[in-house]
Amino acid sequence: MSIKSKVLAAAATLTLVGGIAATGALTAGSASAATPSCGPFCINIFAKQFGTHKSPNYVVDVLRQGEKVNQPIILFRTANYDPAEDFSLSYQGLASDFCAAGLVSALTCLHYGGGATLGKGTYPDLPAWEIEYAPYGVDSGLCLGVAEPAFNDEGVTLQPCGISGKTVWIGASPYSPVIPLGKYNVVINGSNTNFSHPFVLTYPNNSYPTDMPRPQLTVQNMTGFQEGYFPFLPVVGTVNSNQLWSATFGVLN
Repeated sequence: MSIKSKVLAAAATLTLVGGIAATGALTAGSASAATPSCGPFCINIFAKQFGTHKSPNYVVDVLRQGEKVNQPIILFRTANYDPAEDFSLSYQGLASDFCAAGLVSALTCLHYGGGATLGKGTYPDLPAWEIEYAPYGVDSGLCLGVAEPAFNDEGVTLQPCGISGKTVWIGASPYSPVIPLGKYNVVINGSNTNFSHPFVLTYPNNSYPTDMPRPQLTVQNMTGFQEGYFPFLPVVGTVNSNQLWSATFGVLN
């Protein structure tokens, strides 16, 4: 049985998001090497376009199980024996933690790290994390990211963890510490430089996970409307389904 990606228990994650120190957030991952089963701490990330929480169908996967920098990230049929689907949520915290560690830009901190006010509202400090590839439960030091500061249609690949905002992902909802259970979220790359239409995790248009060659995940300008005191936050109901993501916990059936 595959060791699915390991994260802290939901209750522990809630606690850590509220109070984790920047140094701790950036020096300790949540996974343990060679664990025989991650059980309820597994996380499986999927797109609303192809699945539901009851049946994710296709989840984030490393193409051909390649454990190397620049290996493409795809969606692949759920399986509990495929190590290419083994990931851990590492270094979870708030955007301000990554700001304090110097991993994201000042503008990212301003917009997503609680660094400014607008009218009567305040920019919230949004949840942020790295997603580390951990085949068979062994942390690889490689995380989902982009090779260059995010630009439209850039491919998502494995990149060294903990170096820059290119491997940081920021949840567009301030109300959930991770990709929300039972809901869907827009996920912004930490190297984003477009704050009116940020570069977000996207499944390519007019593609399907069984296509050959396998379509690679990208970052693209967010679709849909934005409103309220937080102009960078989406109205989720107007965002295309290929830019809405969620997760399930536990080893895949």
